[in-house]
Amino acid sequence: MPLSDKTQFSTLLTEAGIAPETAEAVMDIDWVIQQWRRRAMKRELGQRALQDLGIGLDLAQFDVLAVIVGPVAEAGREADEVMVSTVAERLSIDPSRASRLVSEMVDQGYARRAVSQADARRTIIELTERGQTVVDAVRAYKFLIMGDFLGQWSQAELDAFIPMLKRFSTWIDGIGPSTEKHAEEIAALSARLASAKSDELA
Repeated sequence: MPLSDKTQFSTLLTEAGIAPETAEAVMDIDWVIQQWRRRAMKRELGQRALQDLGIGLDLAQFDVLAVIVGPVAEAGREADEVMVSTVAERLSIDPSRASRLVSEMVDQGYARRAVSQADARRTIIELTERGQTVVDAVRAYKFLIMGDFLGQWSQAELDAFIPMLKRFSTWIDGIGPSTEKHAEEIAALSARLASAKSDELA
């Protein structure tokens, strides 16, 4: 029988020892994440920020500037040194592509190469004042829009949501034990796939 609706998926999860209320939440959260992922992949807010602020960069170029400066830091905290390899790692892109993007930002005056204070043999990448201004402006734009939305929430809602969001963001870290726990159910799903493939080839 195909798993074609919520009831059948809920039955599968319940038989695996997952409470019906949790099963319902899993399916609702999955749907929300799918919608969120589609919009995040389009980078709607980032595109809008660059457009509204009149910044002549594409998102890939802006991403380079953002990872050079790193996350928003506490006042007085010294930023880590960044090399081309750091950019590649933070953006999960090929080092050659990272090198090309960094060179573009240097050529356009948003970044500069400098000598590491820790190791004079090492070349690091820093933002120029122009590059820092761009990153600050885009972040401020984003925070204003998000702040306006969250400003409609109560303090109690914010106090509950933020810790839960942080906790939820780590759920994939526990996939190993979960796949072991549900090895039997996963094997059954695999067998169902194999059977469907056999039917198509018959």
